[in-house]
Amino acid sequence: MRALILSDIHANLEALEAVFADAQARSGFDVIWCLGDTVGYGPDPGACIDRIREFELVAVAGNHDCAAVGLIDTSDFNDAARAAAKWTAGQVDAGQRDYLTSLPMVSVQEPFTLVHGSLREPVAEYLLDRNSAAGTLALLETRYCLVGHSHIPFICREVEGGAEFIEFPEGEPVALGDQRQIINPGGVGQPRDRDPRPSYAVYDTVDIVIERHRVTYDIAKTQEKMRAVDLPVHLIERLDHGI
Repeated sequence: MRALILSDIHANLEALEAVFADAQARSGFDVIWCLGDTVGYGPDPGACIDRIREFELVAVAGNHDCAAVGLIDTSDFNDAARAAAKWTAGQVDAGQRDYLTSLPMVSVQEPFTLVHGSLREPVAEYLLDRNSAAGTLALLETRYCLVGHSHIPFICREVEGGAEFIEFPEGEPVALGDQRQIINPGGVGQPRDRDPRPSYAVYDTVDIVIERHRVTYDIAKTQEKMRAVDLPVHLIERLDHGI
């Protein structure tokens, strides 16, 4: 089986379609594992929900998914994120709202656990340092954990005395051994590692490897859609820079 691992699509349909085309050209995939935030920030929340649901799908909730259906408030969001969340809430139809409302916070797909932020705070905590990694490793009951939320790709390995963050290479199969690991595939719709190209990963259960890829897409088309519905300028401009 080949699992296509996506996170932080953020209603960016052009980025999502580019990922699908690239993944299908690279031996395809059998299931999507979505790590949350299908909606928020971008101009096509309903279309992105409908598109990923065309495939066999395992998905968990992200903070923007929850905000769009009123499961969390947006008081901790910055102004641009809050404005986008309010706009998004008005764009999803009843069926899409039901889907977002039904998403679990955590899903176990052996040997992986899927969560948006961390196991300590599933839709809130950014797992980016040894402390946050240790918190999730202490709760992790499977060998590996997949996270999103930060939009930054990495591999974090459990080592004696704590955790070690290493680069998640692009285009190189990474063998998954017995060592416990936390893996972030990077963001699809709004990368934040200073590379504007969508980032995704594929897990191959036969070879027991995970491989990360990046693709180009029509950023200007997404930005044009965002301008047409008056989404915040900051959200539009950041797509050019991967921040």
